[in-house]
Amino acid sequence: MNAYGRQLFTALRFLLCATLLLGLAYPALVFGLGQLAAPAQANGSIITVEGRAAGSSLLAQPVTGTAYFFPRPSAVGWDPATSSASNLGPNQAALVAAIATNRAEVAGREDVAPDAVPVDAVTASGSGLDPDISPAYAALQVPRVAAANGISEAAVRELVAKHTSSGLNAFLGQPSVNTTTLNAALHAVPETATGLRE
Repeated sequence: MNAYGRQLFTALRFLLCATLLLGLAYPALVFGLGQLAAPAQANGSIITVEGRAAGSSLLAQPVTGTAYFFPRPSAVGWDPATSSASNLGPNQAALVAAIATNRAEVAGREDVAPDAVPVDAVTASGSGLDPDISPAYAALQVPRVAAANGISEAAVRELVAKHTSSGLNAFLGQPSVNTTTLNAALHAVPETATGLRE
């Protein structure tokens, strides 16, 4: 075998070893560790409602009607394939107009004065799909959600508290309420929790 043949054979052996190690063994190891250490997160943080997959706790879902908690507005029309911010600056007329429209809509929906509406209720997140809202925005929605579901406000506030981040998550950022998991829990209340209806 000449020098070129030996180099080719060495390159092919390296390619085979690299493929086995980096293309098969390493991904299998990472996948296995993910399944052992954090299976829910490794599989997309899927939440179920009535035994069926209903979404991911990492993504907000659009809400209509009055029975559920609204997330922040979406800059991408709730399309996960185009997750992004609006890229509008604070002095741009389009953003100012959108905030004014959103503030009026939230104030009307929650029956409060426009200046009582928290800033996260009228602005989109950086991803456009963030399910987290501030405790203040969640508290603003409690009376409406309680009335729409025929559940006591105390029970709804208890659900909000259970879905509010705490510990390390809150320490690294700010306490927040996950609307996706909260709405899934709220959906189950009439069927699984007794004594909560007024």
